[in-house]
Amino acid sequence: MSLLSITALQAQKTEISSVVKEDLVLKELFYDFGKIPQSKPVYHEFVIVNDSKEPLQLNSVTATCGCTTPEWSREPIAPGASAQIKVGFNAAAEGPFEKFVNITYNNDKTKVFTIKGNVWKAPAGSAPSNASIQFLKQINQ
Repeated sequence: MSLLSITALQAQKTEISSVVKEDLVLKELFYDFGKIPQSKPVYHEFVIVNDSKEPLQLNSVTATCGCTTPEWSREPIAPGASAQIKVGFNAAAEGPFEKFVNITYNNDKTKVFTIKGNVWKAPAGSAPSNASIQFLKQINQ
């Protein structure tokens, strides 16, 4: 292989790696809540890192349904710094779910992460009475 070919390959490799480098890095792209009770909110914090040399501004963080609520700081993220996006999920329906959360940052860039889980239906009505309570009350009198 000639020196010219090696130089061209190195230039191409550098160009590809600069295109692949991402400004916003998510520490995890996916979170599984596992089994959760219906109508009981659950939360998870996704950590993001600004891996660029410029401040990073989150313009919006939106979910694919109203049962998923992201919260984030509107302050710019300094180069090398990290921030959190807190995602809440409150299931109205039982069964498996998968929701996508879209991040728009620096006006035109996007990133997506996913939450999933399985919602079980909580029993209707109050908990059954506990006979032990009555027994303990009698002993303490």
